[in-house]
Amino acid sequence: MFKLSKAVEYAIRGLEYLAMNREKKVYPLNDMAKQLGIPQGYLAKLFQELAKKGFVRSYRGPSGGFMLAKSPEDITLFEIIESIEGPIYSDRCIIKSLCPKDKNCPVYNIWKKTQKVFLDCLKSYTLEDMVKIKGMKGIEG
Repeated sequence: MFKLSKAVEYAIRGLEYLAMNREKKVYPLNDMAKQLGIPQGYLAKLFQELAKKGFVRSYRGPSGGFMLAKSPEDITLFEIIESIEGPIYSDRCIIKSLCPKDKNCPVYNIWKKTQKVFLDCLKSYTLEDMVKIKGMKGIEG
C-alpha cells in the first residue's frame, strides 16, 4: 500500500525541527543532523531539494544553515511528501488480479473514494499541526 520512504521521513523530521525551534531563525545542518540522528550528508541533500521547492532557505558561511521559507501553517504533509517523492498517484488498484482502473471492478468506486479521503487528509494537516500534536504528546509523557 502506501509507505513513506526514509527520505520523506527525514524531510518531515527536519522541517518539524525547524518549525519547533522558530525562536532561532537559522539552524546549522550539522546541529540538526546530530539532534535528529540523521546522517548529515543525507539531510544536506534533502534540504537542498527542499530549498529548491521553496520550503526552506539556505544560508552560507560560519553562521549559515537553514530556516523555514514558509510559515508552518502553510506547509502541508501532502506537499512535503510530493516534494520528495513526486506526485502521489491515486489510481493504482489494490486488487492486482483485476484489470487496473476497470469501472466494473467490485471495489473500484470504494477505492477511488478511499484514496480521495486519504489524499484530502494529507492535504489538511500542516507542519504546524504536526508540531502541536508532537508538543501535546511531549506534555502527556
